[in-house]
Amino acid sequence: MFKLFAALRKERLWDFKGGIHPPEMKQISSEIPLRRIPLANLLIIPLQQHLGPEGDLLVKVGQQVLKGQALTRGNGRTLPVHASTSGTISAISHQVTAHPSGLTELCISLIPDHQERWAERKALPDYQAHSPQALIEHIHQAGIAGLGGAGFPTAAKLRGGADCVNTLIINAAECEPYITADDRLMREHAAEIVTGCAILQHILAPERILIGIEDNKPQAIATLRQALQGHQQIQLRVIPTKYPSGGAKQLIKILTGMEVPHGQHSASIGVLMQNVATVYAIKRAVIDGEPLLERVVTLTGEQMKHPGNVWAPLGTPVKHLLQHGGFIAQDKHPMVIMGGPLMGFTLSRLGVPVVKITNCILAPSRDEFSAPQEEQPCIRCSSCADVCPVRLLPQQLYWYSRGQEHDKARSHHLQECIECGACAYVCPSNIPLVQYYRREKAEIRALDDEARRAADAKARFEARLARLAREKAARQQRHQQAAVSVSHSDQATIQAALQRINLKKATAESEATTPDARQAAIAAAIARAKAKQATATSRSSDSDNANAQPAAAAAQPEDARKAAIAAAIARAKAKQATATSCSSDSDNANAQPAAAAAQPEDARKAAIAAAIARAKAKQATATSCSSDSDNANAQPAAAAAQPEDARKAAIAAAIARAKAKQATATSRSSDSDNANAQPAAAAAQPEDARKAAIAAAIARAKAKQATATSCSSDSDNANAQPAAAAQTSRTAERLQAAYGQAQPAAATPAQETTEQARQAAIATAVAQVKARQSLSTAAPTTSSSSPTEAQKAAVAAAIARIKARQSSAAASEE
Repeated sequence: MFKLFAALRKERLWDFKGGIHPPEMKQISSEIPLRRIPLANLLIIPLQQHLGPEGDLLVKVGQQVLKGQALTRGNGRTLPVHASTSGTISAISHQVTAHPSGLTELCISLIPDHQERWAERKALPDYQAHSPQALIEHIHQAGIAGLGGAGFPTAAKLRGGADCVNTLIINAAECEPYITADDRLMREHAAEIVTGCAILQHILAPERILIGIEDNKPQAIATLRQALQGHQQIQLRVIPTKYPSGGAKQLIKILTGMEVPHGQHSASIGVLMQNVATVYAIKRAVIDGEPLLERVVTLTGEQMKHPGNVWAPLGTPVKHLLQHGGFIAQDKHPMVIMGGPLMGFTLSRLGVPVVKITNCILAPSRDEFSAPQEEQPCIRCSSCADVCPVRLLPQQLYWYSRGQEHDKARSHHLQECIECGACAYVCPSNIPLVQYYRREKAEIRALDDEARRAADAKARFEARLARLAREKAARQQRHQQAAVSVSHSDQATIQAALQRINLKKATAESEATTPDARQAAIAAAIARAKAKQATATSRSSDSDNANAQPAAAAAQPEDARKAAIAAAIARAKAKQATATSCSSDSDNANAQPAAAAAQPEDARKAAIAAAIARAKAKQATATSCSSDSDNANAQPAAAAAQPEDARKAAIAAAIARAKAKQATATSRSSDSDNANAQPAAAAAQPEDARKAAIAAAIARAKAKQATATSCSSDSDNANAQPAAAAQTSRTAERLQAAYGQAQPAAATPAQETTEQARQAAIATAVAQVKARQSLSTAAPTTSSSSPTEAQKAAVAAAIARIKARQSSAAASEE
């Protein structure tokens, strides 16, 4: 180690195996100063100009941008790209870029406005006051990548060697023929390059900084020596001209004598290398606040009338540079090479843009470059292996690349090839070995990317399966814990709930198995409906009978009036008896539930008797109507003698009937409320009520038939009943007395509601009697015969109807 340090102090140099000495051809452009060219009408800025993925877009079509404005976002190893000038974004599309494959990449098309309006610039002139991390981030956001040809992000390289770098090497060799961009940059901007070295020294704090330059650049060497005065840690090392001494591993070997291990970076041995153009870009980014917007490009070749080095904005089409270089095309498809003659590649289109790694545009003539010769089979001469600076086996790599044997090419360290072109330069079979290697590297990268995506997808799928399995296991564990960890109080609550459910079920079953109450209520409702229907039928038949004899009612003979009075009195008594029976039955319902069921025969007998009585009464009434109609013409003046008394009596009778109906309705409503107290008793006698209704209907039909017969046969008996009125009056008085004394003690507190009904009925009967008596006083009393049998029949019919209605009402209320 001490010998190594002593050798370094003595400026000792080492050599690497292989290499070639091609013609330099640098004088064509090295003696012409740097110049600027006008902006192109359209700039094409690729999003990926470095090793690594492209950034996310920050602009859209039609947007106005300023010079130095970031067009993409840079994170990690992704570098942002910036607008080389101010203008308008015209398109964002895929276009062919500067790559040997000729594939398309996403690019931003920018139309300059030629106003050079700058975006806000962030300069750090006092860089020593900032931390290395802040400076590295600033360099990263400036979009600086390695300008020597690799395009590796500078910030990523600085982060990797911030703690382990002992030696910083500035690569100024520029060994490839024709290229003089770094030479002119060192001649004209040596001071800025030294400032960039100082910034890197502040960031990395290396023990020494070595600038390696080939001895074929005497003017650049002199300028750098003068600029390095006062910088003891920065040493200038002039190395012999040999290609490819500008390679990273080769220059490290020359300056330090150390070799970078296979598969590792130079930082693993404490060495970090930066290109001289990259150092200049760092200075402009930190001190001036300018991102990487342009670079020096060499325009050379015998077809260039104005060769030299120009400042080319990134994104400038190659054809624009050729126009300002005075390019003269000798063929329809001229050969234009981007890069040097050994490491460059022929452009398929002249419209491809200048990118960060573009350092030369070479346009050779036919004499300068011989025509491409036909590829010949390999003769296994081993010349390619002799000149390989990395000590690979180019012949074997060629066979593997041509046969697409990717695994074997990988195993023979194809990735270590620096694509210097020395093997192709010495190949006697004119095999473009570098082209094969580049294609094979691209295919291997594509396979690796696909395998990486597949691995990521598999990892995501397996992670999903693992997550589902964990969730399932967690659910099962929660269920088991919930089943095991039920407390005593929870069990008591559950048992109480189960008992309530069982009790409700038992109650529902008992209710379903004991339908007596429901059936009784249903039977009672059916009995009440049928009884009401029978009552309505009876009333309708009575109203039909009333309409059937309008002439007899108008004639008003004495016998008919007596019979009507008797019938009214009987109806009043029947209503009173019905109310009394209903109230007494409702009071005694709970005490004797079976008493109502014990008397079915009485109701049937009463219904039959009522039907027979109504038939006889209608027959007697018809007879009296026909006899009275003959006597009606005998006394016209006497009937008109008492009109006032008849009208008053009729009005009083109408008022009395209205009151009686109202009282009857009140009594029925009260009875219907009391009917619910005896559902079983009411359900016990549905058959009796039906039989009584049927018997009443039959009796009414027979009565109607008898009445019609009697009216037609007895119409000639005119003067048969002159004294019937007196007898009917006496009979009405006796019925009224009997009605008043029938049941004096039967009224109970429950019957008080029917008192008004009875009084109204009595008043109605009395009024009817008075009216008919007033009419009968005008009639002649010449009739000597006394139809006692007809009167008795009418009274009996009225009493029978009252009893029938009483029994029907009782049956309906039950």
